[in-house]
Amino acid sequence: MTGMRIMAGVLAAVLALGACTKPGERELFDGKFYPAKAKKDGDRRENFSVSVRRVGQGIEGARKAGRHAGIRYCVETFGDSAITWKPGSDPDAATVVTEGDSLTLRGSCVEW
Repeated sequence: MTGMRIMAGVLAAVLALGACTKPGERELFDGKFYPAKAKKDGDRRENFSVSVRRVGQGIEGARKAGRHAGIRYCVETFGDSAITWKPGSDPDAATVVTEGDSLTLRGSCVEW
């Protein structure tokens, strides 16, 4: 449990640093812009999906953009960055699935 809290704190810090961009300024991941959008997935607010475009620029940057969009969704919706990623959607795992030039991640915000 303590490890999860530390990880949540680290992710919150990453999100806070990412929030330092100026309004209208694009956030870059691995030096490139990856349009990413998180939205509610299904009937429950804690479940979300993230769609990342331009994956052809590099899968690592796309994973980072997707993780960032998921964290932002959870912080804005629940005030916490803890996420349980669905199987095959963990941006830190090597098994994320792409379709064409997009990447879709699914997860659930964890309420403490």
